[in-house]
Amino acid sequence: MAKKKEKLNVVYSTNPDFNYQFEETEETETLSKNQQKLYVSIDKKQRGGREVTLVEGFIGSEEDLKELGKFLKSKCGVGGTVKEMDILIQGNFKDKITDLLLKEGYSVKKKGG
Repeated sequence: MAKKKEKLNVVYSTNPDFNYQFEETEETETLSKNQQKLYVSIDKKQRGGREVTLVEGFIGSEEDLKELGKFLKSKCGVGGTVKEMDILIQGNFKDKITDLLLKEGYSVKKKGG
């Protein structure tokens, strides 16, 4: 697992003998496509009545999740975002995204109506 270092509680120090304290965070290792169990659903909550297609259940690094989100957005020709380890794609693309993920080798389940 890759480790990432982040400086703790210091923006800038004028002390020439100052040593930064580092916090090590471990990034989650991305599971292979056939081990992923993704859930695709339509969500309207807190979005002003607009629909988004929600992809949940990804286990892995945020970078790999963003790469998958970018792939889905380009294939659907719409915008979207990656937030809190979920992929949000603007519009109702539940069937199309399910088909795309299955073709890529992911295990996919549809949630909701």
